[in-house]
Amino acid sequence: MSTDFWAGYLSGAVGILVGNPLDIIKVQLQAGNTLVNGTRLQGTTALVTGIAAPVIGYGALNALLFVSYNRSESILQKAIGSGSDKSLCATWFAGAVGGLATWVVSAPTELVKCRAQMSASSESSWSIARNVWKREGLHGFYLGGVATALRDSIGYGFYFWSYELANRHWPSSIQTETPSLRQETPKILLCGGLAGIVTWASVFPLDSIKTRVQTQQSIVHPQAASIKHRPDSEGFQSTKRLGSLDVVRTMAREGGLPIFFRGLTVCSIRAFVVNAVQWAVYEWVMVEFCRDYKTRRIEHRSSMTVDER
Repeated sequence: MSTDFWAGYLSGAVGILVGNPLDIIKVQLQAGNTLVNGTRLQGTTALVTGIAAPVIGYGALNALLFVSYNRSESILQKAIGSGSDKSLCATWFAGAVGGLATWVVSAPTELVKCRAQMSASSESSWSIARNVWKREGLHGFYLGGVATALRDSIGYGFYFWSYELANRHWPSSIQTETPSLRQETPKILLCGGLAGIVTWASVFPLDSIKTRVQTQQSIVHPQAASIKHRPDSEGFQSTKRLGSLDVVRTMAREGGLPIFFRGLTVCSIRAFVVNAVQWAVYEWVMVEFCRDYKTRRIEHRSSMTVDER
């Protein structure tokens, strides 16, 4: 497989390991943890709750994202013909294409991860995945898929756009030479972190809706008046799931506009740390193991320096 696939996979897995504790808090705030009995962050085990699915799934997702983005960006830049400098418009659309391509992986990964993080009994990711498959088959893994697809497409468009924009506006005095990767590490970390914050700020309401849709089995009460019920074959009450629009109405009644941004502060802190690390790992792997990438990187830095002069 290509170097950018493995660079994306490794950086995605490392990012999840770094950011999982804050992600647990973010998901619980979005889903409304007051509705979940017994869900608390307790001890070391809680810090890795739901981590198996995203380490495997998000590694694959990040690999697919960077491969799709790099291929799409190359095609779009050639089609636009913007000269030596990259078109930010093409960068955004390439990111959106890459984000949409990840939907097939991100939807089931997010569903399993969020349910594991909201489980009062600390149910494992594997157990949750088996139960979803047993009860609903493949279709069950794509609950909230539309919200996930919109979030990924829009969010990753801004992800690559903001990373490229931040790189362009890095102080020109540092670009008078072609710096080594070690010299550029502060820039990579800062630009990657800022790109993460911009990404989540642009799609956080969509992410909140997605989280509510995917975790509603854990958070809705059978007595809730807004939800219809029907008895199952054993005589118990089963809950009819809410669609995305129903979730939006319920959230609006519950807390108005602010509820769609609940957990944004925690998410922004996590986004900065995770994406700073991810971009650093990605750039390191690509520079070390892909000669063409190193050459393109030097040429791009040189063109930016010439343009600024």
